[in-house]
Amino acid sequence: MAIATELHVVTGKGGTGKTTVAAALAMALSGSGRKVLLCEVEGRQGIAQLFDVAPLPYEERKVAVGPDGGELYALAVDPESALLEYLQMFYRLGRAGRALDRFGIIDFATTIAPGVRDVLLTGKVYEAAKRVEKDRFVYDAVVMDAPPTGRISRFLNVNSELAGLAKVGPIRRQADSIMQMMRAPSTHVHLVTVLEEMPVTETIDGIAELTSDQLPVGHVVVNLTQPGHVSADARASLEDGTLDRASVATVLDRAGLPGAAAASLIDGGLDAVHRDQLQTAQRVELAGCGRPVVELPRLTDGIDLGALYELAERLKDLT
Repeated sequence: MAIATELHVVTGKGGTGKTTVAAALAMALSGSGRKVLLCEVEGRQGIAQLFDVAPLPYEERKVAVGPDGGELYALAVDPESALLEYLQMFYRLGRAGRALDRFGIIDFATTIAPGVRDVLLTGKVYEAAKRVEKDRFVYDAVVMDAPPTGRISRFLNVNSELAGLAKVGPIRRQADSIMQMMRAPSTHVHLVTVLEEMPVTETIDGIAELTSDQLPVGHVVVNLTQPGHVSADARASLEDGTLDRASVATVLDRAGLPGAAAASLIDGGLDAVHRDQLQTAQRVELAGCGRPVVELPRLTDGIDLGALYELAERLKDLT
């Protein structure tokens, strides 16, 4: 049997670009002829938007060709379809399962028992990661665009969520199997953040919670970084006040530019220095988190397939 399929779980606070990072990581993993599956479990169809394809059904679809000829497939997992598949797989309830769906029982069950809902979502990812054809795993890697950092540990730790709901039976056995995969050496939970106080704090708290639950933390991905726009000399002059409005206005006048713009230029420079100081402080915080950190730049032209290739190149350390 081939080496176990890698599972990469990508989480992050809302607004940090978690889905974009998951897609770029899947693209990086699909290099050198590898076959990769990118899954989303929140029903937002974010993957379809990134790859500019029609909304994804509950079916694996090829969405891109990876570097050096790999293949990237995508799947949108929803709990209703996953439960119908589960009922057919374990109880052979084909038509009966669809009847339950029409009566709204499936939605009712997954609402009152969110632990069951998470088992169904992660269970489909588990099935894809463990699927075998011709004595080898179908996928070399599976990437999950997972829920936000605030609930990722609870989402992945399905055993504790089911403690009072299912102590025996097929769904309990499935939860146990999922937890074995979640804690396996081939699984990595990556956290996406930006260089702002709240997302960084949530990332550090998330690392602590995942570690406490014995879930394997991978990399911290700092997304949307921006280069400093103020030179070291200008920074020093702005900070000590020697770069004043009068001197800037004189230089602007000599260049044929309106000297009145001096105040705006100095204020903008001070804002940039302040932003750089805040980002530096957050980098220091992340440096102490005990996990490897990789940075991705803010791309000014937006995210398309070319941008995903560019970001994928920077995520090779995660592969």
